[in-house]
Amino acid sequence: MNTNSYESPFCTRYASKEMQYIFSADKKFTTWRRLWVALARAEMKLGLPVTEEQVTELEANIENIDYECAAEREKQVRHDVMAHVYTYGKCCPKAAGIIHLGATSCYVGDNTDVIIMREGLTLIRKKMVTVIAQLSDFAMKWKDEPALAYTHLQPAQLTTVGKRASLWINELLMDMEELEFRIKSLKLLGSKGTTGTQASFKELFHGDSSKVKELERLIAEEMGFEGVVPVSGQTYSRKADTMVLNTLSNIAQSAMKFANDLRILQNFKEMEEPFEKNQIGSSAMPYKRNPMRCERITALARYLMIDSLNPAFTAGTQWFERTLDDSANKRISVAEGFLACDAILNILINVTLGLVVYPKIIRRRVMAELPFMASENIMMDAVEKGGDRQQLHERIREHSMAAGKRVKEDGLDNDLIERILADDMFGLRREDIENILVPENYTGRSGEQVEEFISEYVRPLLEKYPDCVGEQAELSV
Repeated sequence: MNTNSYESPFCTRYASKEMQYIFSADKKFTTWRRLWVALARAEMKLGLPVTEEQVTELEANIENIDYECAAEREKQVRHDVMAHVYTYGKCCPKAAGIIHLGATSCYVGDNTDVIIMREGLTLIRKKMVTVIAQLSDFAMKWKDEPALAYTHLQPAQLTTVGKRASLWINELLMDMEELEFRIKSLKLLGSKGTTGTQASFKELFHGDSSKVKELERLIAEEMGFEGVVPVSGQTYSRKADTMVLNTLSNIAQSAMKFANDLRILQNFKEMEEPFEKNQIGSSAMPYKRNPMRCERITALARYLMIDSLNPAFTAGTQWFERTLDDSANKRISVAEGFLACDAILNILINVTLGLVVYPKIIRRRVMAELPFMASENIMMDAVEKGGDRQQLHERIREHSMAAGKRVKEDGLDNDLIERILADDMFGLRREDIENILVPENYTGRSGEQVEEFISEYVRPLLEKYPDCVGEQAELSV
């Protein structure tokens, strides 16, 4: 741990080593070199004066990066790409003269950014599948467990624990659909030249446009992409960064919704996030079990949602074919957006694997409210026994108001059932009421909905990515 200078909490506390590597210097600059190799190989195939020996030399030195040399050179020339061209040439003397031939800085910079974002999104997808799989197992296990539902955070008709989990899953599935689209639709910048006109490459190929187009196809193929952007200025449209960060922001929104629901349920003592044996909930209050993981999800999600505005402003202020006010913002906001999303998913994997449910507390809370919800059923049962519907409606309304006052103002239990049993107008026995007050009769199709949802929507996704299920996530703190 470096105690003498600032270190990002994403690196020391939150993001995984995998995601940190994707945005590391090694990943960036070795990808630059892979792109230079792809460019040289394609130019050789298309007849430019590039030899197999030069391409082989470049390929053999992709990871042989002298960072001190590059840093020293950048101080002199004030240009990171040219500093690395020089450094690459130092270890590849035979190929030094053809490195970066015909290209501009964005050939390596922008293409690398797209490659890195795609790898980051692929890792995000892997973790999303695990979260969805774990929540699906949870939903199926608790699909029939009645629980209070809430509208306006006030008790409403019953749902089930599993049905509520299906709502969390559904939002993650919406995010997955967008995530898959984003991964598939990302395209390389290609080899577009200084203003996107490919003038330098047209000159290299003596006006042969077919070879200029084939050059891009060969580069894209070697880098594992189906294609390149059709037109551009010097850079790919910065709207691509906006779209990617919006995708990550959407994941953050779903995660925050889950985390906030669980924080409230933990206050109700119905459910909890995992709590480790030696975990300390509070430095002052030894009895506390704070939802610290879900609080962290909420905090990081807030950061990511705000961070997604950065690329939007950058995209809107790119003048004509490009300006350089994107660079400093982009290298921070995009990287940290991915690190934040990765951190959120790490915590989600941890929490959803060990969700704790307290069925007896859930049942007790249900039964405290069920008499109010069952009042219409009670009234109809009394009507069947010969009562007057209008009179019974008014009487049960009066009893409900009195019982509600007793609960809210006096802090006592809900005695609506006792009031009804004591009222001769209803003519009901205790067993009649008990037959009505069965929570499972008030959850509608919740259990069926969960089964149908998991079967028709979730399982096809999980079967599509079997290797992603069971992803592990270690939390630093």
